[in-house]
Amino acid sequence: MEKKRLVRSVTDKKLAGVCGGIAKYFDIDPVIVRVVYAILTIFSAAFPGIILYIACAFIMPEEKA
Repeated sequence: MEKKRLVRSVTDKKLAGVCGGIAKYFDIDPVIVRVVYAILTIFSAAFPGIILYIACAFIMPEEKA
């Protein structure tokens, strides 16, 4: 059995694949992750959400195709 890893998606991505990777890890629809991320970013004055996304884009490894 393969161990689950949190990785950026290469197939389901809009910017860097962070939301697609999170959705795949938790086995949920990527649209739900993107909507929740957008709502949280807007209601937290945008700055922390943008910084978090950029940090995840650099920290999370890209999945192997």
